[in-house]
Amino acid sequence: MAPRHPLVIGHRGAPGYRPEHSRSSYHLALAMGVDAVEPDIVVSRDGVLVVRHENEISGTTDVATRPEFADRRTTKVVDGQALTGWFTEDFTWDELRTLRCRERLPKIRRTSASFDDRQPVLRLRDVLDLVRAACAEQSRPIGVVLEIKHATYFAGIGLDPVPLIATELAESGWIAPPGPVVFEAFESTALTRLRALGIPGTYIYLIEASGRPFDLVAARGASAPTYRESVDPAGLDALAGDVDGVSVDRRMILETARTGHGFSVADAHARGLQVYTWTCRPENTFLTTGFTGRGGGAAFGDYEGEWALIRDAGVDGVFVDHADLGVEFFRREARGARAAGARA
Repeated sequence: MAPRHPLVIGHRGAPGYRPEHSRSSYHLALAMGVDAVEPDIVVSRDGVLVVRHENEISGTTDVATRPEFADRRTTKVVDGQALTGWFTEDFTWDELRTLRCRERLPKIRRTSASFDDRQPVLRLRDVLDLVRAACAEQSRPIGVVLEIKHATYFAGIGLDPVPLIATELAESGWIAPPGPVVFEAFESTALTRLRALGIPGTYIYLIEASGRPFDLVAARGASAPTYRESVDPAGLDALAGDVDGVSVDRRMILETARTGHGFSVADAHARGLQVYTWTCRPENTFLTTGFTGRGGGAAFGDYEGEWALIRDAGVDGVFVDHADLGVEFFRREARGARAAGARA
């Protein structure tokens, strides 16, 4: 049987080429053939699900240049961290829709930054509509990997995203969608609560390389397990049955590939858990030691060398910023095996 390539997920669309979470970022990822796209979900003051990487939006929109919103700048503590800027929960959707997307890493992704201030902020509904249209146009299922951001924080200010997501998916017809639905969060309690509402899909627990999940810290304090403890053998035993898989920082997989110690994809698979990893990027700035090259942080290094270790670990899904590179690389082995089978 020919090997099956991991799910190739357009991380916030195709942010290697266009400002993340912009309409053109999603259009490009879909045109480049990804298996799914990943919108991050935050909430507006009036309960609209907005597609932004964080609720603090000064780095990804033009809000700081808008004099009518100057008085909204403030400092808040989100997930235990003090942040100063502008926050989605202080704006209505009608206000947010007037903002324009900007490249988050302009010094690294200058071409993407050339598209700044051209495209409005999107809602979850807008991304669902884009994917539905692409499924029809391309005659193939395309998934949505929906990341729930800061669920405990938002619930604490009366804007719980979990029931809002359930309502949105039902009203938009995505309970029985044209492509697979994956729910992911760094807070397992958000996944548990959403699943309890009977929303069908694949539930994936996001795992940082360090630190502790904020929802468990809020509930248990210093006794909360670390992320790494959550994916050691005992932690995986506890997760099996509660979630469908984990999505780990790629550095954890690379660490194991190099040292033979650490997080094990095989251990997760043995417990019936899928394994995704984030985020595969080709620029030197993001590559680990041994895979960087010349030309500065924005230049591409030996990303294929690094990605090969991830592929060979047997992961089930990969998040990529450059959709075309991800599709080409992670499908190459499967194409080669199919071709060899056809010649046999």
